[in-house]
Amino acid sequence: MKGSRALLVPPAALLGGCRGIQAALDPAGEQSRVIGSVWDLMLIVCGFMFALVLLFIGWMLWRAWRGRGLAQASEAAMSPHERGLDLTLRGWSGLIVIGLFVLATGSFLADRKLAALGAQPALHVRITAQQWWWEVEYQDADASQTLTTANELHLPVDRPTEIELKSADVIHSFWVPNLNGKTDLIPGRTNHIVLTSRRVGQLRGQCAEFCGLQHAHMALDVTVDDAAGFERWRQRQLQGARAPMTPAQKAGADFFVHSACAMCHTIAGTGAGGKAGPDLTHLASRRSIAAGTLPMNRGSLAAWIADPQSQKPGTNMPTVDLTPDQLNVLVDYLMALE
Repeated sequence: MKGSRALLVPPAALLGGCRGIQAALDPAGEQSRVIGSVWDLMLIVCGFMFALVLLFIGWMLWRAWRGRGLAQASEAAMSPHERGLDLTLRGWSGLIVIGLFVLATGSFLADRKLAALGAQPALHVRITAQQWWWEVEYQDADASQTLTTANELHLPVDRPTEIELKSADVIHSFWVPNLNGKTDLIPGRTNHIVLTSRRVGQLRGQCAEFCGLQHAHMALDVTVDDAAGFERWRQRQLQGARAPMTPAQKAGADFFVHSACAMCHTIAGTGAGGKAGPDLTHLASRRSIAAGTLPMNRGSLAAWIADPQSQKPGTNMPTVDLTPDQLNVLVDYLMALE
């Protein structure tokens, strides 16, 4: 008995694969709950049909084991056994039709509800996918209130957010499993998706369409805040970069602005205005580097700058020859950009 009890798996462990920051079966948004309801309906209907199939297979095997073969039918009329089989097949066909009708109705109602949920978004965000990172722009009628970040998406809880999706190069796919389904980003075309999160916390998005060598390293950190927390984050992002305080940070800022770095990256409030790479104005406030490839810390940042190709082969960020002193002051400066 003790041995058999040790083999029992707790229910929570069995459900572990259905939970977490990137799990479609752990809905954290209004849209994902609607999609989840369709999943539940399909599971119930298909599970019931599967159970019936197993039941009939078991019944057939039992009859074969008992040695009861099919009765031979006369040419004139059906035997009682054949009439029973005919009724069973008719009933089975009707059950299939009913099941398909239930699934089609559930899908239709879910589509209508999803369309209604996106009718009045409170926030507008434009996300542009590039190989292999995400440019995230929070739009506003007042240009001074528009902000740009990279590889992170902050959302206010309980507020619909319409996301405009574009691609700068190849086909990508935007997917935050806990919040909604997948939507493709196609060159030359603009798609839209609405997210309405109902839970504060950290989530994870991912490109879900193979887009090249580093497709797997194209993640998106998603943070859902309460209204006050989101507004505090937004106001910090609207500010320019923090001024360098120490001699090392000042040397790093001067090197950044007068080197190849400024040709690709923007740091608000400085002379760096490149658009080819991510905006680095508040780089150190992010959770990861290079779209989820490395955690945000000094060591990872130094390794990324020194040799990006070894960290993310094929990335468009070039390797710049730096002396150890140049690398150290540059990292000092960038780590201060919170």
